[in-house]
Amino acid sequence: MADDELRWDALVHPDPAPAGYTALALAPDPSGGLPLVPWLGVAGADAASWAATAGPDTGSLLPEQARGWYVRPGLRGHRLGIDPPAGLDWSTAFHTTSVTAEGALLRVTATDDAARLALSTEAESLPGGALRLRHTVTNTGDSPYLVDGLEVVLPLPEHLTEVLDFTGRWARERVPQRHELTDGLYLRENRRGKTGLDAATMVVVGTPGFGFERGEVIGVHVAWSGNNVYRVERSGATPATAGGGELLLPGEIVLAPGESYSSPWVHVAASRDGLDGLAAAFHGYQRSLPAHPSGPRPVNLNVWEAVYFDHDLARLRELADIAASIGVERYVLDDGWFRGRRDDNAGLGDWYVDDAVWPDGLAPLIDHVRGLGMEFGLWFEPEMVNPDSDLYRQHPDWILSARGRTPMLQRQQYVLDLSRPEVVDYLLERIDAILSTYDISYIKWDHNRDLLEAGSSARAGAPAVHGQTLGFYRLLDELRARHPDVEWESCASGGGRVDIGVLERVERVWTSDMTDAKSRQAIQRWTVQLAAPEYLGAHIASPESHQTGRAFPLDFRAATALFGHFGIEWDLTSTNVDERAALAEWIDIYKTHRDLLHTGRVVRLDSPDPAVWMHGVVAADGRRALMAHVQMDESASERLPHLRVPGLAPGRYQARWLRPVARVGVYPGAIDSVGPVGDATVDAEVLSVRGLPMPRRAPHTVTLVAITPA
Repeated sequence: MADDELRWDALVHPDPAPAGYTALALAPDPSGGLPLVPWLGVAGADAASWAATAGPDTGSLLPEQARGWYVRPGLRGHRLGIDPPAGLDWSTAFHTTSVTAEGALLRVTATDDAARLALSTEAESLPGGALRLRHTVTNTGDSPYLVDGLEVVLPLPEHLTEVLDFTGRWARERVPQRHELTDGLYLRENRRGKTGLDAATMVVVGTPGFGFERGEVIGVHVAWSGNNVYRVERSGATPATAGGGELLLPGEIVLAPGESYSSPWVHVAASRDGLDGLAAAFHGYQRSLPAHPSGPRPVNLNVWEAVYFDHDLARLRELADIAASIGVERYVLDDGWFRGRRDDNAGLGDWYVDDAVWPDGLAPLIDHVRGLGMEFGLWFEPEMVNPDSDLYRQHPDWILSARGRTPMLQRQQYVLDLSRPEVVDYLLERIDAILSTYDISYIKWDHNRDLLEAGSSARAGAPAVHGQTLGFYRLLDELRARHPDVEWESCASGGGRVDIGVLERVERVWTSDMTDAKSRQAIQRWTVQLAAPEYLGAHIASPESHQTGRAFPLDFRAATALFGHFGIEWDLTSTNVDERAALAEWIDIYKTHRDLLHTGRVVRLDSPDPAVWMHGVVAADGRRALMAHVQMDESASERLPHLRVPGLAPGRYQARWLRPVARVGVYPGAIDSVGPVGDATVDAEVLSVRGLPMPRRAPHTVTLVAITPA
């Protein structure tokens, strides 16, 4: 094959190409192996120029020991035999057979005749400017091949030497953590069977000290809702790489002759504008998806924290009446409506309306809600079953378990085995029956425990997380096809299943079970690194948090919820006239600005004052913005912060208080009753570089500023 046939531009990009799209340059390997990758980063020079820089230390699309790389191989596996019984064909040396491009998709095919394997690598340029890549390995031999791991691995420019990823726990998801890139393997393995509350979420490698607005960064995300792995590696002899894939448990993927296994799509984006540039690329892809919410995101009321399991029709109707009166557009009935579900010890799996609580079914409540002009939503936890349920008593073998024992209970529940078609079919029939009987427009899909010893009795207890994840996708995809007008929310004890694999199938995620507004500021600030704000369920909770016991003013709680998919999680029957009036005002603010909030570019400012967080959204055309100054705590100095507004189109702009409505003397440092600079107009460049002088505020307050053309 001629060298010229292997010299490609990064990828064929969308037309028109977004500014700063991510580029991957390929060059031919002189020995005929997989194409070399001399460059990954923001698009710039032509591919031939990058190809000319390939040298002996340039990595390929798949690290192989046969090419002299003493690192974690991209493909790990071996062939089963008779003598020896295993360990054959464990090392590969693929030779490229073709490189083709169709539109935005580039495909490289290769074979290893000695190992009797074929490899196909796909790389696709996405709307928003990111790339996604995946490998497919095919067994071309006549005996089984066991896949232990198949990961997308990409080279990093040598000046990127700081690593960021995330950890967390229940009610404290996506806590950022950083470290210096050093020699050796940094490996994050998730074995929880779902994305996880402590998920790495992504791995970002950048120039030292990179922030929201500054620094060159490359981010990698595994678009998979099951077990996963993230990796960053550098050796004393080879440059750094980053990548990831599915974490495969023993024996999950055994390829018979002719069978194939594809890794999950691994998304990668490069930015010279710090973390906000990465977020914009990921959000751009999500906003191109068929499942992306197409209309204005309705104001939700979820009644969980108002009633818990106490389902009294009169009280639920009263909640609906109040909700409709203040402008709520969707009413969601949470856990507790199905057979035997008076607490969290029983009933999961028995998806029939409990006639002891609902003698006339759900129709009296749904008809009342719909009569008030609101949509109706309902809670399910399809993958779970309680031991105290008719389903478990009839089918104890339907749970995930290793051979010979029952797994530990968590939250008084087991996990149903969705790798078994009969289990998926049962759930499909039950959920479809409810959706076909009632006028339901929204489902909250929960997943409240991790997968422990997740084997399948259909496979003698062998691991089944891979099949479980595919079963979840199959079930949700089929329900979406049968009920195209229903919106779906992914909830997993809060934000435990937030990844692009699930975002391709839902319109919303429950960001966290934590509804304390101060904690939510941090959770939302970092969850938006991956998920666009219109996906992030964000609710005004009760004055005293049910999770922390802390109390915050209504304006602080509401302004925190404003920058997501806005809703309420509060017993409205306990509110007074003034609180309901304030809620109605905030709902009006949300409805006025939700188009901007859910289509614009998220900006998070690198504040010099750790007690002050500043963020906002700038319209896609750069002609308006909504910015927030958040006083998280007392500042240590008297210096006043400046609220910068990056990304505006050239021109002059007005800045107006949106909330609170400032009046002279209301708080120290108030400059004008109109806005930060009164009636003056400010040039876009000044707003970006200098910003607006902001007054000092008390802790736990949010000041909102609307930026519009003069």
